Amino acid sequence: MNDKLLLNMNEYLPLRDVVFNTLRTAIITGEFAPGERLMEISLAERMGVSRTPVREAIRKLELEGLVVMIPRRGAEVARITEAGLKEVLEVRCALEELAVELACRRRNKGNLEQLKEAHQKFVDAVKKGDTLEITNQDEAFHECIFDMSSNKRLVQVVHNLKEQMFRYRMEYVKDVSYHEELIREHEKLLALISKGDEEGAREVMKHHIHNQEKMILSQLHK
Repeated sequence: MNDKLLLNMNEYLPLRDVVFNTLRTAIITGEFAPGERLMEISLAERMGVSRTPVREAIRKLELEGLVVMIPRRGAEVARITEAGLKEVLEVRCALEELAVELACRRRNKGNLEQLKEAHQKFVDAVKKGDTLEITNQDEAFHECIFDMSSNKRLVQVVHNLKEQMFRYRMEYVKDVSYHEELIREHEKLLALISKGDEEGAREVMKHHIHNQEKMILSQLHK
């Protein structure tokens, strides 16, 4: 890793939130490896801040499940486990199936166009080959489906799980051989939602999430 850890500066956020966002991004993108210790003094020096905002950030990251506290060792990046993966994807699958069903019912010309644009941006990101950008656009495509559901409570629940889901997204996007299949599955979802085929869209979404689980498990077992 680099000696310095650049802060994700935002003039509208207090320093503690800037430090939190910086550390969270570093964990999600893999700059900090699973199991790596997070030393307050070292992190504070690398970011050029005091230990207080670092300590507060680590506590928040623990609440999000991205950091665990180990007796006599302190904080370390939470490892990606098979049990944790299954829990997150079980919840995600249930939410995504509901969202795609509602999207089929509540589709209109405007939100279908937005979904088409989101899909094209995902395809463009795959062509560029930037893992982080592909992950961001994959998330944006699925967020568009949630928005199409017109269910604010559903969107809020998904937002609360966003960081945990993003971490797993990064894992399956790393496998370049899966990119074309991701595009095909997104195309199927787009076509089924456009037709208003609720049952078909739910089945494809379930298969889509199941495929991702298999891909991540294969990465964990390497």
